[in-house]
Amino acid sequence: MNQLFHIVVCASVVPDPLQTLEPVTGANGPSLKNEMMLPAILDPWAAHALYEGANLARQIAGSKLWLVSLAPKAKLQQVMMTAAQKVPLQLVAVDGPCGGFVDAHQTAALLAAAIRKIPELDFSRLLLFGGWESASRSAGVTLQLIGEELGIVDQFQGVDAIKPQDDGSFEVLERIEGARHQVSVCTGPPAVLGWATGSLGEPRNDPQVGMANMRSIMPALQRATAGTIAPDGLQYSNVAAPKQQRQTQIVKDKPADEIAREIVQWITQE
Repeated sequence: MNQLFHIVVCASVVPDPLQTLEPVTGANGPSLKNEMMLPAILDPWAAHALYEGANLARQIAGSKLWLVSLAPKAKLQQVMMTAAQKVPLQLVAVDGPCGGFVDAHQTAALLAAAIRKIPELDFSRLLLFGGWESASRSAGVTLQLIGEELGIVDQFQGVDAIKPQDDGSFEVLERIEGARHQVSVCTGPPAVLGWATGSLGEPRNDPQVGMANMRSIMPALQRATAGTIAPDGLQYSNVAAPKQQRQTQIVKDKPADEIAREIVQWITQE
């Protein structure tokens, strides 16, 4: 196989979902209460993309893997202390906001600019990986927008597997409706792949990988460029935590159409 890949994974940090997340509205718009104090993790959707990218780079000699992240530098450093022990990577950091209320279009523009500046990146070999969704906003559009900014037209979303072929092409297993998969063949890079859960488990922590990564991660964090996102790019009329409500009925032999009608009525009461 003579086709090597340059794999760029876009990932950000999100608050640990085990914490209580309370939305508030401040002077700069909506945010989470005590957001900077909340412990953070790598976005789980993007983490799948990172593990799959590292596995692909390991399979094909000469391939390279970068992690490009827009996040507050202090939070990113905290998360990388753990994430760096999973897989070998090169970090490209952009110091900026990454919360659930940050505009996806501006985020995509900053990340695309950071990708263009990677000196060793060959766009003819580029596979842009990321999460199909996001744990911070579930917008599902940021990765697509980055691909558009970079002029990449071959895009696959809901990816569970990628299989390289001997001629440089690759086969993509994509989720579609009805719990089925669609198999596509792409002739080669560049391409965008938004990952679902993939097929790999989370790698075990390897302190040796972590120490090797930190030699380049700390300088990368020090060189992180500042990314500014205007607060007026997106406006919210109201933010609130979902209401906790439970109403249970036990009935027999009720038609499915009637059950569905009652559920719709209950939802529309909000």
